[in-house]
Amino acid sequence: MPHELKHVFASLPQMERGVAKVIGGDPKGNNFLYTNGKCVIIRNIENPAIADIYTEHAHQVTVAKYSPSGFYIASGDASGKIRIWDTTQKEHLLKYEYTPISGKVKDIAWTEDSKRLAVVGDGREKFGAVFLWDTGSSVGEVSGHAKLINSVDIKQKRPYRLVTGSDDTCGSFFEGPPFKFKFTIRDHSQFVNCVRFSPDGSRFATAGADGQILIFDGACGERVCSLGGEKAHKGGIYAVCWSPDSSQLISASGDKTVKLWDVGAGTAVTTFNMGTDVTDQQLGCLWQKDHLLSISLSGYINYLDKNNPDRPIRIIKGHSKSIQCLNVHKSDGRPYIYSGSHDGHINYWDAETGENDCFSGKGHSNQVSKVVTNKDDELVTCSMDDTVRFTNINKKEYSASDVVKMDFQPKSVSVADGGLSLAVCIGQVVLLKDKKKVFTLDNLAYEPEVGVIHTGGSTAAVGATDGKIHLYSIQGNTLKDEGRTVEVNGSITDMAYSNDGAYLAVLDDKKVATAFSVADNYSIKNEFYGHHAKPVTLAWSPDNEHFATGGMDMMVFVWTVGDADKRIKLPDTHRLHHVSGLAWVDEHTLVTASHDASIKQWTITY
Repeated sequence: MPHELKHVFASLPQMERGVAKVIGGDPKGNNFLYTNGKCVIIRNIENPAIADIYTEHAHQVTVAKYSPSGFYIASGDASGKIRIWDTTQKEHLLKYEYTPISGKVKDIAWTEDSKRLAVVGDGREKFGAVFLWDTGSSVGEVSGHAKLINSVDIKQKRPYRLVTGSDDTCGSFFEGPPFKFKFTIRDHSQFVNCVRFSPDGSRFATAGADGQILIFDGACGERVCSLGGEKAHKGGIYAVCWSPDSSQLISASGDKTVKLWDVGAGTAVTTFNMGTDVTDQQLGCLWQKDHLLSISLSGYINYLDKNNPDRPIRIIKGHSKSIQCLNVHKSDGRPYIYSGSHDGHINYWDAETGENDCFSGKGHSNQVSKVVTNKDDELVTCSMDDTVRFTNINKKEYSASDVVKMDFQPKSVSVADGGLSLAVCIGQVVLLKDKKKVFTLDNLAYEPEVGVIHTGGSTAAVGATDGKIHLYSIQGNTLKDEGRTVEVNGSITDMAYSNDGAYLAVLDDKKVATAFSVADNYSIKNEFYGHHAKPVTLAWSPDNEHFATGGMDMMVFVWTVGDADKRIKLPDTHRLHHVSGLAWVDEHTLVTASHDASIKQWTITY
């Protein structure tokens, strides 16, 4: 195989303020799963860098749950569709597909024999359904609610019981199968966000926006007690999860804490303080063997430590919004991937282990459009917040002083030796030296899209929508226009000099990639055809003989400069979105990023 997938660094869950996030766990305790956009993400709980992404839903996926047998996953989306698919094969073959309700699915529960499914959410004619997994035929009805149902659970021991929680502040208790409505639970004063049976079936808990957790008898539905007296949390509670032995449970709340409860005593054993920021609200939790997980509004996944409640054992970070740009830089001989996303967030990843983190301090406040690194071990980034930032890679924190404010929004930034940087803004080209603006080109006769400085630092090339590359010579602190232009086929979308400066590769909206020979007065070395839609990003391999391009057609090509017919095609690199960023770790390892907020590494063999 000329190309093969080496690593997947998955996205974080997609979070929404005030909306609970359901995390599923597999019955063997090895994996957990959650959703982001149209993807279901499965991750290994011991090593979260091992991940798999399921991309077959046509609409935003809202919840996914393993069957108790562990062989299947049921996932539900915003249109009311449920897909039941295989977990054992890499292809995740679809077993069954149903549309039990006509709106957003909020929660799913299986019976312990993996034969029946309960699905609830926001439908037009009904808010829930219970059916056989292999035929889709109904085994009772989910009734008794006036508003959308947030949560459902089924007792994992016979005789079965089913319980629901709804925005109408009530819970409902059902006996079955076939499941029949028995009575309404009216003990909450606000939305009921989560209902969960204990693994042994003896109890179930309901948690609400009123900050209460109530415990009921699992067989008859009688109220047993409330945890923590009047209120369990100061804020609304979004999720609860029982311990495997049914004696304890954890609760996640908008008051930015997770609590561990002794259910028998009705008291909190431990309170995990997750922070003080709005993004530290806790919207989901999972108890998997010895692992206690919670999810913050920021999308961060926290591994809680019972012995040190104020500091999680580890926090999984990453992106929850679409990644816009990518770069690779070596620190102490180890390659790190730097990625910038739509919400201004920059993350760095160890390319070998997938361990990741972000810089401390206040960074960009809007989309990061381009990220490059210079010789001084600085990350140079430009953003839609109209700034170019210089961030010291070794200090790992944003500097308040190394920010250059631009007059117009920057689209692209490039660096060269001698402290030079070139920023291309809307209608303006700016030369910077040692983090200061030294020269500006205004009133241009063209609209610049992307600019690059030749590695020698003597020439700046600016690609424009007029289908021309405008060449300027850098003399001291000025850009001198000597009237030199190079024509391509269409409006330029991206371009880059090879690392040794021998070639300039250019992409245009006529779907052509062109390599120009710099020493030969920018004569065309080769033209490359293959993309079916506009190519938008390119990256040179360290060997200077190959470069990769990614386009709106979801394809990535690796081209050989000397031979336009020798190409490697990677179809479907990110199944749902086009590739937004490319970078090389070494000459055989290509990194791709996309709007699905995940990063993939590919091994390329020539």
